[in-house]
Amino acid sequence: MKFQIHIERVKSPIVATAIHDGHYIPPVLRSKMFLAENERMHEEDPYTAEMINLPVNRILVDYSRFIVDLNRPRDRAIYHSPDEAWGLRVWATEITTKQEKEMLAYYDNFYSAVKKLLQELIKNYGYFIVLDIHTYNHRRQDPHKKAPLGKNPEINIGTINNLPKWRPIINTFIDVLSKTMIQDHLPDVRENVKFKGGAFSNWICSTFGEYGGVLSIEFKKTFMDEWTGRVDIDYLMDIRAALRKSIPLLENELTKLQSVK
Repeated sequence: MKFQIHIERVKSPIVATAIHDGHYIPPVLRSKMFLAENERMHEEDPYTAEMINLPVNRILVDYSRFIVDLNRPRDRAIYHSPDEAWGLRVWATEITTKQEKEMLAYYDNFYSAVKKLLQELIKNYGYFIVLDIHTYNHRRQDPHKKAPLGKNPEINIGTINNLPKWRPIINTFIDVLSKTMIQDHLPDVRENVKFKGGAFSNWICSTFGEYGGVLSIEFKKTFMDEWTGRVDIDYLMDIRAALRKSIPLLENELTKLQSVK
């Protein structure tokens, strides 16, 4: 099996990622999978690749998180049991040792490629910001029953892994999204309520925290039907426009931080 990682480079210190957008399973692994396609999509982050169609560096993957979850530690990146996968049985037949090694090599190659990109940005700009884009379910138990609003903001910004120096960036981003109309309303944007940042964010901040920060952005799946996969295109485009609006302001904040070093 040969796993591909797509990195699109532009002249910008900002990187946007959609590491859970992928849905593809190679046939040799699909034949071993117990999980149905619609069950997989329910826990993936469809349309995040469209959200990050922005004038920044972009990282996209084709492969489903049910092969390897790039946002978990390496030793938990493959879902072996239901308690690692929202109670879902993933595999009907055990994967071989060779297959597992190939899957983990994909994980390693992904992190090596991201490391190379971030090193390039540090060399060229002295700093970077990663917009780590995800989505989350709010009708998990029942397609007709929403999760309570109190602990389920429309947009959750996970920032727990960042050093304090990146607070101006975080504040600017939250402010922009909070004041940008999405579907004729100002969105409910909160920090570290539903999610605080996963292994991907933790690795970046642990490795390069002095040079860059990570905004792990979780959009509640109000822009789509999480059970059927049907998307509201206008809603999706509003989200992308809000992200696009933040880019020049983030670049300006990065420049200001660099100038006072």
